[in-house]
Amino acid sequence: MDAPGLFEVAESPRDRGTGGFGSGPATGDEPLAVRMRPRALDELVGQEHLLTPGSPLRQVVEGGQPMSVILWGPPGSGKTTIARLVADADDRRFRAMSALNSGVKDVRAAIEEARRVRRTGGPQTILFIDEVHRFNKTQQDSLLGAVEDRTITLLAATTENPYFSVVAPLVSRCVLLSLRELGDADVAAVVDRAVTDPRGLDGALDLTDEARDHLVRTAGGDARKALTALEAAASTAEAEGDPTVTVGLVEAAIDTAAVRYDRDGDGHYDIASAFIKSLRGSDVDAAMHYLARMIVAGEDPRFIARRMVVFASEDVGMADPAALQTATAAATAVERIGLPECRINLAQAVIHLATAPKSNAVIAAVDEAVADVRAGAIGPVPADLRDGHYRGAAELGHGAGYVYPHNDPLGVVPQRYAPDAVADRDYYRPTRHGEEAEIDDRLAKIRRIVRKGADDR
Repeated sequence: MDAPGLFEVAESPRDRGTGGFGSGPATGDEPLAVRMRPRALDELVGQEHLLTPGSPLRQVVEGGQPMSVILWGPPGSGKTTIARLVADADDRRFRAMSALNSGVKDVRAAIEEARRVRRTGGPQTILFIDEVHRFNKTQQDSLLGAVEDRTITLLAATTENPYFSVVAPLVSRCVLLSLRELGDADVAAVVDRAVTDPRGLDGALDLTDEARDHLVRTAGGDARKALTALEAAASTAEAEGDPTVTVGLVEAAIDTAAVRYDRDGDGHYDIASAFIKSLRGSDVDAAMHYLARMIVAGEDPRFIARRMVVFASEDVGMADPAALQTATAAATAVERIGLPECRINLAQAVIHLATAPKSNAVIAAVDEAVADVRAGAIGPVPADLRDGHYRGAAELGHGAGYVYPHNDPLGVVPQRYAPDAVADRDYYRPTRHGEEAEIDDRLAKIRRIVRKGADDR
């Protein structure tokens, strides 16, 4: 639910070729998300790691040493806000374009104009390109020379990982600033400010705690989404003559039911726990139900994906090795696609994990091994396994007597690998579930060969 008109703001005397991008005087009819944009860098929430004195972000916004910057962050984290703060600076020219509707011709025209202005003693030109990842390679390459010789100072914004979506030569010429997804406290601070600030609702309406919590939860770290929903709910309340914005009005504004997660977090963890236990119990229908509840409640899909990646190794493991691939692929889809589409990828992973044969042998193996190490069961590495490639290693006996398994027809040879303290420990104990049954049979043969006569070596 993005706010319309984010780039269409009335021009003012401060607009120096911004194409209407500068802040300009408030007219009162802009969307709430536009009116509440920070007027100074210190009003930016959730990005404290970028606001230290002398930081690249401050230099770009406050007019220090010119440097080209790529702003990378999720929607609603402040990329466009930063661009507007730069546009409001008095000592630079500012040009803005979106990769959605601009091409090489537009880029070259902006660069040529910037070059002409500099030749006549004019100010530095800041070129802001929104959604830069949508430019193809040729379009991005057209920026390289002008960025290199500082004909322009590039300010580019993207929601996608620049190392994948922006050509390497352009990334190497820019400072990469990663904006973090806003946390619940950050979004709540933005909402509270909008309720009381004269630019926002100016205290004309009350927002109930339940409605505020629902706004924050369903925003998913997107401040613009929260403000747009707040504006819609407030408009309904005003039309009804009610000075209170309730959770019902918020639900109607964003068309999302307020699934009850307790404010102290118990509900959040209870649903997550029930989700994992349903997967472990192979109840695919119950697991799908809890997945749906988390999605509708506005749970971060990355949290759901992380839990399933862990589950794939902890509760399925080698009984179905492909489960980890499916869970990891779903996590990647969440990062690259996002909601609402990634719910399909999450659902596919749920079906795979719930219906897969189960084994906890992987986590049992690593936890037992860690426990032994912490208890002091370590011992020296056998001499024949030590590195024998450096000068003097042979004199120490390092590597001597090592048997190269690939030279044996079976590919497995009798040889002591583990330190004496744990030589006979069986950490990995496969179940008879799924593919682990075959692994169990093969592992028994391997251990007999490896440990046969090993005590004599």
